[in-house]
Amino acid sequence: MVELGLLHYIYIAMVVIILLTLAFKKDIVLPCIIGLFVMGYAATGSLLKGVQVIYNSLIAAGTEFWGIIVIISLVVAMSKALKDIGADDLMMSPIKKLMINRNAAFVVLGIVMTIISWFVWPSPAVALVGAIMVPAAIRAGLPAIWAAVAMNLFGHGIALSSDYFIQGAPSITAKGAGISDTYDIINSSWPLWITMSVVTVVTAFIMMRKDMKNNHVDDLKSSDKEEKRKSNTIGTYIVGFITPIVFVIDIIVMYKYKLRGGDATALVGGTVMLIMAVSAVIKHRFVDSLEKVTDYLKEGFTFGVKIFAPVIVIGAFFFLGGESTAKQILGENATGLLNDIGLFLSNTVPLSKVPIILMQTLVSGITGLDGSGFSGLPLVGSLAQTFSNAISIDKAGLAALGQIVTIWVGGGTIIPWAVIPVAAICNVSPIELARKNLIPVMVGFAATVIVAMFIL
Repeated sequence: MVELGLLHYIYIAMVVIILLTLAFKKDIVLPCIIGLFVMGYAATGSLLKGVQVIYNSLIAAGTEFWGIIVIISLVVAMSKALKDIGADDLMMSPIKKLMINRNAAFVVLGIVMTIISWFVWPSPAVALVGAIMVPAAIRAGLPAIWAAVAMNLFGHGIALSSDYFIQGAPSITAKGAGISDTYDIINSSWPLWITMSVVTVVTAFIMMRKDMKNNHVDDLKSSDKEEKRKSNTIGTYIVGFITPIVFVIDIIVMYKYKLRGGDATALVGGTVMLIMAVSAVIKHRFVDSLEKVTDYLKEGFTFGVKIFAPVIVIGAFFFLGGESTAKQILGENATGLLNDIGLFLSNTVPLSKVPIILMQTLVSGITGLDGSGFSGLPLVGSLAQTFSNAISIDKAGLAALGQIVTIWVGGGTIIPWAVIPVAAICNVSPIELARKNLIPVMVGFAATVIVAMFIL
């Protein structure tokens, strides 16, 4: 039987402190730093090494996350280049014609937001889709608040919680759960993701129709905000035509050659770099593009590092629970703390599937309260690993459930400080937007948890 030692209890205590900090809607970076120091000192018995553990853990976590940071930074850089040349507007123009009424506008806006978010991340997609399509949606009769709901639910909910193309979210979740193949998380997430997506969107659509029937008229002052662009050049048409085709080819290649995880990300990353470079050369000519490409990369990596800086620190602490990363940070004598805790629970606490699923959902929701969505992924992955060691349950499926809940909460759709970008571009109140999203998302959570109880 596994016996828990001082290090295990310190780790559990720090996790509780971190969860309480999240519950009070505060950032958890400082508690994680304290936790790293305390764990380092307790494991080594040396203040000097305790301080060194803080740095070493960040290096270990940064190494794990670096590939994700790079691909996200590159797609942001590409989106800047596409916007400069006007290819973003050109690629969207045929889709805007599908917005024949408010119902169609809601669906089309949402689907486009999902697709763009899969390829260029929700945050850049907000600016891209919002500047071009929101004015068209409002002119079709869709109130600005419901345009914001569509963008939020489809982009920061459906697209980000799955992240099937860039695979940033499932990669982090898989690492936290000790799963080597990211595809295991993706494959296990399908039924849960579909349930959450369909139930939430249908509920929101019904609420929108009811809102319209009750004559809740939203002001249309955003309808005059459509950005005026210069006439398209031949280069604009070339980039606008080639870009979606190249990404479709990437998807076909991934399917044909079964590229997954790092291999799939590498294909996307290389493609993104080439599109950015070609766009820069066509727009600015070769000599001027030498500096513009650098500018695009700086903007992209500024965004990527800004987003992932807290995630690295938080991930560093929770990676201490996994045996492989703990050995990198604390030394060869380190054990898998979470595995030990899971085995201890299995021998001492009568756990079953239902309370574990409910516990995973609750903790995942709490971790999303910081408004990041990604910072909680190492924790929910680690919890899935712990619970799977305690009882017989699908670890990948439980981790996928945690990923979905965390990102829908903090990614964000129901946290006012997380919906600000969408609210700003649609010129609506963040609090009102979060309020509109709340009921559909909670109904979606309920349906997803019920499905999880049957399939995990």
